[in-house]
Amino acid sequence: MSSNSFSYNEQSGGGEATELGQEATSTISPSGAFGLFSSDLKKNEDLKQMLESNKDSAKLDAMKRIVGMIAKGKNASELFPAVVKNVASKNIEIKKLVYVYLVRYAEEQQDLALLSISTFQRALKDPNQLIRASALRVLSSIRVPIIVPIMMLAIKEASADLSPYVRKNAAHAIQKLYSLDPEQKEMLIEVIEKLLKDKSTLVAGSVVMAFEEVCPDRIDLIHKNYRKLCNLLVDVEEWGQVVIIHMLTRYARTQFVSPWKEGDELEDNEKNFYESDDDQKEKTDKRKKPYTMDPDHRLLIRNTKPLLQSRNAAVVMAVAQLYWHISPKSEAGIISKSLVRLLRSNREVQYIVLQNIATMSIQRKGMFEPYLKSFYVRSTDPTMIKTLKLEILTNLANEANISTLLREFQTYVKSQDKQFAAATIQTIGRCATNILEVTDTCLNGLVCLLSNRDEIVVAESVVVIKKLLQMQPVQHGEIIKHMAKLLDSITVPVARASILWLIGENCERVPKIAPDVLRKMAKSFTSEDDLVKLQILNLGAKLYLTNSKQTKLLTQYILNLGKYDQNYDIRDRTRFIRQLIVPNEKSGALSKYAKKIFLAQKPAPLLESPFKDRDHFQLGTLSHTLNIKATGYLELSNWPEVAPDPSVRNVEVIELAKEWTPAGKAKQENSAKKFYSESEEEEDSSDSSSDSESESGSESGEQGESGEEGDSNEDSSEDSSSEQDSESGRESGLENKRTAKRNSKAKGKSDSEDGEKENEKSKTSDSSNAESSSIEDSSSDSESESESESESESRKVTQEKEKKTKQGRTLLTKDVSLLDLDDFNPVSTPVALPTPALSPSLMADLEGLNLSTSSSVISVSTPVFVPTKTHVLLHRMSGKGLAAHYFFPRQPCIFGDKMVSIQITLNNTTDQKIENIHIGEKKLPIGLKMHVFNPIDSLEPEGSITVSMGIDFCDSTQTASFQLCTKDDCFSVNIQPPVGELLLPVAMSEKDFKKEQGMLTGMNETSAVIIAAPQNFTPSVIFQKVVNIANVGAVPSGQDNIHRFAAKTVHSGSLMLVTVELKEGSTAQLIINTEKTVIGSVLLRELKPVLSQG
Repeated sequence: MSSNSFSYNEQSGGGEATELGQEATSTISPSGAFGLFSSDLKKNEDLKQMLESNKDSAKLDAMKRIVGMIAKGKNASELFPAVVKNVASKNIEIKKLVYVYLVRYAEEQQDLALLSISTFQRALKDPNQLIRASALRVLSSIRVPIIVPIMMLAIKEASADLSPYVRKNAAHAIQKLYSLDPEQKEMLIEVIEKLLKDKSTLVAGSVVMAFEEVCPDRIDLIHKNYRKLCNLLVDVEEWGQVVIIHMLTRYARTQFVSPWKEGDELEDNEKNFYESDDDQKEKTDKRKKPYTMDPDHRLLIRNTKPLLQSRNAAVVMAVAQLYWHISPKSEAGIISKSLVRLLRSNREVQYIVLQNIATMSIQRKGMFEPYLKSFYVRSTDPTMIKTLKLEILTNLANEANISTLLREFQTYVKSQDKQFAAATIQTIGRCATNILEVTDTCLNGLVCLLSNRDEIVVAESVVVIKKLLQMQPVQHGEIIKHMAKLLDSITVPVARASILWLIGENCERVPKIAPDVLRKMAKSFTSEDDLVKLQILNLGAKLYLTNSKQTKLLTQYILNLGKYDQNYDIRDRTRFIRQLIVPNEKSGALSKYAKKIFLAQKPAPLLESPFKDRDHFQLGTLSHTLNIKATGYLELSNWPEVAPDPSVRNVEVIELAKEWTPAGKAKQENSAKKFYSESEEEEDSSDSSSDSESESGSESGEQGESGEEGDSNEDSSEDSSSEQDSESGRESGLENKRTAKRNSKAKGKSDSEDGEKENEKSKTSDSSNAESSSIEDSSSDSESESESESESESRKVTQEKEKKTKQGRTLLTKDVSLLDLDDFNPVSTPVALPTPALSPSLMADLEGLNLSTSSSVISVSTPVFVPTKTHVLLHRMSGKGLAAHYFFPRQPCIFGDKMVSIQITLNNTTDQKIENIHIGEKKLPIGLKMHVFNPIDSLEPEGSITVSMGIDFCDSTQTASFQLCTKDDCFSVNIQPPVGELLLPVAMSEKDFKKEQGMLTGMNETSAVIIAAPQNFTPSVIFQKVVNIANVGAVPSGQDNIHRFAAKTVHSGSLMLVTVELKEGSTAQLIINTEKTVIGSVLLRELKPVLSQG
């Protein structure tokens, strides 16, 4: 990166060129200019004196001015000797600036830089990391082969430096050294391999860039670091994100099988046509086998998704190309919204993004159809943007939107930008060929444009009409006659040539007009453009063959003119035609077939997108933009037929001991290692599902809570044999592991189908293994069998009691929302019990603990206020006339005591009956449950119906996504609950409130100071504002300045106590006490602005 920026500075020094110009001028005209030049010289002398001063302040001031000169593009190279003397300065600030200067000019002044090389080597061991890094940058900027060994040594030392900043600069230096001496490749690869293992986000992007420059084909170096790079990706700087994503795209194309099922089926169908029945059957069976995505493939797709919201256009573009090239086609659609967002950027970004959208829209129109209006041309757009938008609009055109687009094109044709107007006419022609229903409409519109005052518009229309008429010439004799009349007025050569070609092709359909046109052309033959002359010769030849009686002499006259033309093409064509059509004793056998040659049926031209052939280049690359292979371009390989061994990505973890270890202790020891590895474990668990993990896999205590699942495959047999001895240890280990999982950025999110399978599994066996979320049903059966065989007697006695508690806990632990970081039932923290199973008495105590938050004096009350605000679930435009709104009635749900009640109102805004309205596919986060409404057979026009449903949000504000379907369509919708709707109001006395509040202090208490006008602190105003936001009940208060509210969470029944205490003046304190600290802080954040405002 550094080297690029240096060369850029050297090239782009516009000021440098200006200075040189001034110097040249000053030597010629020694008047005023010389005075200016001498003052410049004097100024530099002044800087030299300051640099030689004994005062650090003067030196620092001089260096600041010099670096300022460089930043402005001025040439400061003559100061090099004076600056380089200060490289050994003890003042850190001066030293930093000297290194900035040296990095810029070391390559130009190599000899002087070499004199100070010992100083740079000493600086590589400086205690200040910035100095060490700067010294390495300067050293790698001296492009002299003689110091290659010194550079190599410096890079090796820097790669092992404690500072990640120095290691990052070592990665940058690798690329410079490789360009200087490619023979060092093998040694540099060793350094790259070492740096790839670095866990710092600062180093990741730079070392991957070095990998791409030095050894992009060494995929084996990436295997062990693949999962780490995927997980670090979000935290790497933007430049590094782009580099890593492009590298991982290439990696994925070599290591995973294609997720694009349609293409595979098509190929199979083609092959089956030629194969025997047995082969065909075998292939069909093979094709029916469902595609299962490699967990590492899924990891990459999932971890890049958040980057679509990056502020950096290059990052968004990189993620978009990754999704385009490696994700299933059904998932690639999410990139369209992010790419459309980039169209609000500057014109350079727009240009690149539109080019990529143009390529994408050829293959998958549906991705961008919803954003059609975003591609409408603005008057302020430059021509290059306008033409790209036209290209995309053409690609997106279909029977449904063509009428809207044609109206839009009609306006564009009137544009003052003639190049754009001409491009619009070509676009209309392409739409006419692609959509046969509007061919005649487009043709008529283009004919109308022939009377336009603008010559360029008319000429382009003629060319497009000619192409359209080639497709169906029989029907349009009138248009040809109309165009023949235009020959007198049109002067653009291409248009005149097109008319002549059309008349020549259809000379038999216009027998009266064609000879007359030839007569006119013969008159002006000598003054015509070469393109037109060639078409006049062709027209003469065709008329000679079809109507020689009228045109024989005219054709001979034209052939005589052509014989002596200045252009050799025309002279050659004339000789060729004469020999072919005029029979004489010298003419060969070809003259017999002259008519067939000239009047053969010509194939209609194929109007194709200029972006059709670009899809073989990787999107977002320079090669794609230029449509030629650029230097350094790395091609994407085709998907492998069979996926290479996925175990190469498993990282080996050293096991310290095989004996049982207390889970809490193991967690503490390995918490640092596990920070980035959780989602890797989760991904790998599906690989090892066939190894009968049954509770033992990677979770058991003997694994030492390792960060990788790889060992679970190797050690599953040993683990399962010791299962009876570590039952309780495993359980406590699981709980601790899940706590860490949620804290590690909630990376363990999985698909809704996985969640449903997990729930089934928790019912069939006691397994609470949240890691193995993608295990299939058959595997789950085998787990339950092995579980039942290995259970101890005491476990069986308490099974029924424990199951209920455990299921509730599993639901909670599977939830990966940020709202649940601290939300665990007290039952979930039995730390490393030494007994192999929980005793019945202890289980009873734990069950009692679980209910401790629900005291006998606390009971759910009726809501004191129900907001009438509704939320849009499905807009009538999106739902093709079906509109849906939902609101929270704040009533206990009839479908389950842990569910939030929701009422949905469905409206039919069309004039036709909508049939079979029902809930389709559900995409719920793990742990969330939904009770759907019964299907509605039909909804009359303008009809409305209200239905109820319940959703268990697990005390989180996670979005519940599902499909609302009708007989013909399915619409993706989602419901996200406000935090106040996750509560149920409770009635309690002031005494009980204070007692419960006293038990919920410390970390369970959050508070904020509110400032507002006194009139906003009246009891009625406070009451109304609080109950409007949250479903809480009012608690009687014996003090006028304290207002208390109480509620419990719907799912777990945890208390939520809200206190508003009025202070002196216009301030108040808002206090919330709850076990659910995250929900409490979110509620505090929502209540604070509401209570503050008037």
